[in-house]
Amino acid sequence: MKKVEDYIRTIPDFPEPGIMFRDVTSILQDADGFKLAIDEMKKLLEGVDCDVIAGAESRGFIFGAPLAYALGKPFVLIRKKGKLPCETIEKTYDLEYGTATIEMHKDAVKPGQKVVIVDDLIATGGTIEAACELVEQLGGEVAKIVFLMELKGLNGREKLAKYDVASVVSYDGK
Repeated sequence: MKKVEDYIRTIPDFPEPGIMFRDVTSILQDADGFKLAIDEMKKLLEGVDCDVIAGAESRGFIFGAPLAYALGKPFVLIRKKGKLPCETIEKTYDLEYGTATIEMHKDAVKPGQKVVIVDDLIATGGTIEAACELVEQLGGEVAKIVFLMELKGLNGREKLAKYDVASVVSYDGK
C-alpha cells in the first residue's frame, strides 16, 4: 500500500542549489494520491472538536476545502491582501526578504468558534502564525493546525509552539 510520501515528487536544487523541493502537484495529479492525502489529514483530526476549517491561500484551499467537505464543516478563506470583497481584518508578517499581508473577512469566524487551520506545508511558520492571530482577533480559538508536509530544518513548529500542530509527512531538511 502506498503512503503519501510515495506521491510527493522531490526536485533537487530548486529554487536554488542545495534545496530539495517537495512538490505537491504530483499528489494532485493522481486521484489515489489526492484521496490518500485528504484521508490522512482527516485522520489527524479524529477526536478534534471544531466548528470551522480555514485554509491559507492558495494550497491551503486545495487541501482545506475537501477536508471541510469530508467533515461537514464550513470553509473559511485566508487570503492575500486585497482579494476579499467584504470588510476584512489583516495581519502583516515577515518573510525571508520583506513582508506579506493576509486577510480574513470580519464575519468569517464568530467568537467562541473552534477553528482548524490547514495548509500544504509548514516551513518557517510565519504565514500560519499570522493566520492564527487573525482567528484569535475575531474571537475564535485555534483547535488544531494541520499540514500535509513539514520541513523540520526550517523550525516552523517552534513559531507555532503554543498550538496543536500535526503534519502527515515530515522531512528533516529544508
